Amino acid sequence: MNLRRLSAALIGSLVAGAALFAQAPQPGTQTVTPKREARAEKRAEKQQQRIAQGVASGQLTPKETARLERQEGRINKDIAKAEADGKITKKEATKIEAEQNRESRRIKRQKHDAQTRK
Repeated sequence: MNLRRLSAALIGSLVAGAALFAQAPQPGTQTVTPKREARAEKRAEKQQQRIAQGVASGQLTPKETARLERQEGRINKDIAKAEADGKITKKEATKIEAEQNRESRRIKRQKHDAQTRK
């Protein structure tokens, strides 16, 4: 049963990551704020990798993984929403960065707590 949840969580993370990159601007359409967008997307990808590494090493339980993935999905939606008009404003970038900071702390706490996958 836990293997099914773990598999579902991994598939969910792959789908969320694919959705994030699928919403990238089409070739030939340059966005106004490529550095802000690249920073947010790169950080989201690194956090996905940290979650996947925690699952692979057994540091994250299926429940912790599902919670982190759900929160990561919310951040990805905010990034997509901010990019929808072709630019990420400073205010949007600040909000996204704050969300990513909170998520990074959550990942660290969950990976280093006493709970492990059985």
